Amino acid sequence: MATTAQQPFAIILGCSDSRTPVEILFDEGFGDLFVVRIAGNIVAPSVVGSIEFAASQFGSRLVVVMGHTRCGAVMATVNAIQTNLGSESKNIRAITDRIAPHVQGLIRPGDPEGVIRDAVRANVRASVDHMRHGSKILEDLVMTGRVAIVGAEYDLETGEVAFFDRVPISIKPPPPEPG
Repeated sequence: MATTAQQPFAIILGCSDSRTPVEILFDEGFGDLFVVRIAGNIVAPSVVGSIEFAASQFGSRLVVVMGHTRCGAVMATVNAIQTNLGSESKNIRAITDRIAPHVQGLIRPGDPEGVIRDAVRANVRASVDHMRHGSKILEDLVMTGRVAIVGAEYDLETGEVAFFDRVPISIKPPPPEPG
């Protein structure tokens, strides 16, 4: 029921692609996951703020950055790099510009599917790194063992989620509240 207090055990940063409904993929209900969705699962200031809020307010112990195969935002970025043509929209460019530095070195001729696969994974890893080191709040939670931040990829064809990092079996509980 949606009226009970939320107690998300995990925070998921996922792509806004309509084929990746996080609660359904992980078979979780109301209040179990704190989900932030944005094209290309990019890390922007409002995204970091949302995740900081959830991690500090709800005691969620796991942050998963989940990309997916054949991501349109990543494909648009690769296309923009290959053609030297950016999007006509400054708003779409704000997304592809965040992805480009992490995938630019992966562009190679003759393997378009491999480039996209590698670019999706590189983008996830860059977002994980940014979350671990681009926020004092999250960095402190990671350093004290109270939060783990891991990357994952959802395969649109198989329906499987592959984790890039080992998810710790035990993460330290938050300190007890005073009083």
